[in-house]
Amino acid sequence: MIKWGGTTYSLHPLFVILMAAAAATGYIFELLTLFTIVLIHELGHVACAKAFGWTITEVKLLPFGGMAETDDGALSPAWQEWIVAVAGPLQNGLMILIAWYAEAMGWCSPEWAKGFIQANAFIGLFNLLPILPLDGGRMMQAACSLWMSYHRTLLVGARVSLGCSAIMLLYSVCPVVVGGKLNINLLMLALFLLWTNWVEHRNVPFRFIRFLMNRPTRLREWESSVALGRPIVTEGGRSLSRIVRLFRRDDYHFIYVMGDEGRIQRIVPEQQLIDAFFDEPPPQNRMKS
Repeated sequence: MIKWGGTTYSLHPLFVILMAAAAATGYIFELLTLFTIVLIHELGHVACAKAFGWTITEVKLLPFGGMAETDDGALSPAWQEWIVAVAGPLQNGLMILIAWYAEAMGWCSPEWAKGFIQANAFIGLFNLLPILPLDGGRMMQAACSLWMSYHRTLLVGARVSLGCSAIMLLYSVCPVVVGGKLNINLLMLALFLLWTNWVEHRNVPFRFIRFLMNRPTRLREWESSVALGRPIVTEGGRSLSRIVRLFRRDDYHFIYVMGDEGRIQRIVPEQQLIDAFFDEPPPQNRMKS
């Protein structure tokens, strides 16, 4: 575990297992190359996030990338999260170009360059799969939040990731069915991603509560920029939990409460509704007419 620039870097247990296997089979140099690629990939995320003013507290390195802990993901605009996510695979593309140039200049052997390029291509493309916590999953979730409510975005991200992880698991064991060899590396990755996204799906309510608790930070930004509010039309007596689930990540909302004759009875600012949601326990937390 190393702390650098206010961020703690550590190895995920899955990477430690891979290191032990590499040591036992004599692939230490290949492992060090993989470690360097993964570290540069993740530093691309960290550098981009810090350029936007995010605080990255910890980075856990995995064989295919890493997982960064930050409190700023859901607080930042979706476009920032998308750029931070794509910054990692861009480093792999840059390293591929450097390896091609180094081989052309005779600075490295063709065998080393080929292996280095293949490793970068695998890590870069693998991370673009629409599976959380891979970069492609984060990019998918950030894009979905542009036209979906944040609660639905969390659900869609977790469910799509679960489905894709299950497909990866089936693909890893398919060779066994036809008499081939089991792809143990892909199987381990698939099981890890399947478990991670099962936990992610179960934690959606907690992530959404955290999103609501951090909304005042974005509210101050919107007030300073004189942003227009997105209307939410509802009727009196509706559950507050159902209304807050309509909130979008990058919009501030005004809730229009309609009466029986189709007239507006009340206009409730978003923060007032959130305060009422936390102050009144169910089933009393309903929109008042």
